[in-house]
Amino acid sequence: MIYGALETIAKYDMNDPRFKTAFAFLARKDLEELPTGWMELDHGVRASVQEYVTQPENELDFETHEKYFDIHYMVKGIEIVGVCIRDGLKNKIPYSDENDIEFYHDPEHYGCVFLREHDYAVVGYEDAQKPHVAAGKPMAVRKIVIKVPVI
Repeated sequence: MIYGALETIAKYDMNDPRFKTAFAFLARKDLEELPTGWMELDHGVRASVQEYVTQPENELDFETHEKYFDIHYMVKGIEIVGVCIRDGLKNKIPYSDENDIEFYHDPEHYGCVFLREHDYAVVGYEDAQKPHVAAGKPMAVRKIVIKVPVI
């Protein structure tokens, strides 16, 4: 899912080599066998193979990134990712340039994306996200987050 303000659409060039690298990686047949951790791909794209247990929504915070788009891809399990535009959010933990992340308090209104196995969502740097949210009971998941440098 790609969503956001119309002014930002030029930043989502899916024909850009960085996005092509990301989606080619997700088309691999061995995603379930890859070791957890970071993998460096071409064009500055990075993949994080993750395994964790989803958590109750109230235990998680919204986050944003300045340097990367995030492509969430669910290999096994289900998860909810909260989403909203970052403008107007109240800061909770200041931006860390080293980790490229800033945390926020929940806004009054926001939406969510339900990721099932083999679903993906593209989250831009102008958006806030709350990943790892349990869809009902917490469950073990295997997910890949691709970091695509901002165009």
